[in-house]
Amino acid sequence: MAPRRSKGARAFPRAVETAAPARPDPDALYAALDLGTNSCRMLIAQPKGSGFHVLDSFSKSVQLGSGLERTGRLSRSSMSRTIQALRICQQKIQRNRVRRMRLVATEACRRAKNGRDFMRQIRRETGLSMEIIQPEEEARLAVVSCAPLVSTKTEQLLVVDIGGGSTELVWIDLSSVPRRDRPAAIMRLRTGFQGDDTPFPSAKVVDWISVPLGVATLRDQFSDVEDDAARFALMSWYFEENLADFAPYKDEQARAGFQIIGTSGTVTTVAASHLGLKRYDRTKVDGLRMTSDQIDKVIRSYLELGPQGRRQDPRIGEDRQALIMSGAAILQALLRCWPTDRLSVADRGLREGLLYSQMSADGVLEDGPF
Repeated sequence: MAPRRSKGARAFPRAVETAAPARPDPDALYAALDLGTNSCRMLIAQPKGSGFHVLDSFSKSVQLGSGLERTGRLSRSSMSRTIQALRICQQKIQRNRVRRMRLVATEACRRAKNGRDFMRQIRRETGLSMEIIQPEEEARLAVVSCAPLVSTKTEQLLVVDIGGGSTELVWIDLSSVPRRDRPAAIMRLRTGFQGDDTPFPSAKVVDWISVPLGVATLRDQFSDVEDDAARFALMSWYFEENLADFAPYKDEQARAGFQIIGTSGTVTTVAASHLGLKRYDRTKVDGLRMTSDQIDKVIRSYLELGPQGRRQDPRIGEDRQALIMSGAAILQALLRCWPTDRLSVADRGLREGLLYSQMSADGVLEDGPF
């Protein structure tokens, strides 16, 4: 006897109706684009509490500064690559109907003789209005982006942003700010390094510097040195020499209240290597604290691998392998100058700083902890 079928067997399943996700109000969306010496990066986000929620993003290595050290100009091929990337950004902005945005270019366009001409070309070919920002604003935006990572125990803060064409360092004194207000005091620096007119105790910028050496420009300076270890050592000492004008505290800091935050692809790559990640995971890297010994161990492992080994190492990645040793040389120089037990890793930078600044200026961020 054939088994009896249950009632409704072979019937088509009834469709379950679910509400389509609500499309964000375009008036609530913000875009931030950072065109650097090596990369083009963009975020589209909406405010959420005291932070923001990312809806769309874009990141591509365009090597805009390729050949700039030699010629003083942006090459046709690098501008063409960048225009192609910016067209994708323009499509994303248009698709999301974003009206509030800030699109900036940094060191490569600042230094290039044809940098401003390139801004006009971008406007003609993509419709995007971009601006070249000055080093102080670049440093300030990097600092603002790191506000959520500032410890309430921090008395002295050093924020380091290692870019493709330049490296920004900002030293901030937080000792007069109540502990719970210290991250918010960093956020208020969006109005300028000279402080603001609010009645709140202010973070004091002791000193800042923009060194015209980043991972791409430092690499190009020593491209003629064949020996891998020798090139690394020369890059590190040369970068340290360029820090001579930045010495707010020559004596070693009391480690208890001193915090260094590093923001760059170099710092996040070193962190990912330390964690042994086979695939990059921002949630594990952003906010991680590494000891100087852990950082040194990763850098030594890169040197042991050599150029060919680094090329094949999945932890470093194809885009980063050509620049990782110049970035590591900068990082090593910084840890020589300011020995510390901990370095806070920030997977954030100009884009996040641009978003925080726009949203904070519009008053759409809630007060409270990040």
